Amino acid sequence: MAESSRDLLSIGAFLIIIVVAILLFAAGFIDWTLIIPVILVLSGGWTLVLAGMRASNPQKYERGAFSTMGLGLLLIAVGGGWYLFSVNLALYAVVLVLLALAAIAIAAALRRK
Repeated sequence: MAESSRDLLSIGAFLIIIVVAILLFAAGFIDWTLIIPVILVLSGGWTLVLAGMRASNPQKYERGAFSTMGLGLLLIAVGGGWYLFSVNLALYAVVLVLLALAAIAIAAALRRK
């Protein structure tokens, strides 16, 4: 029962994320090409919130909070890298994605000890 409420909560959060991205475009804060990176970054933030919820209430046979956190960090890194790439900071975009992957790899290696 708790998983279905999280699913519904995630759908609602995703719709709000899309609305925020559209409002940022309509207000002129971002270009239309940056709508998807903003959605990715905000969805990554929501995934981190879900990871916190899973850590506080783990369930058997469910994806762990660590893997959910890793997915959230990867979404934020890809969205942020895409944003940096679109404003002609291509090297920093690659560095950001590689840094996130390295952090996840190090955290996974330390977790297995």
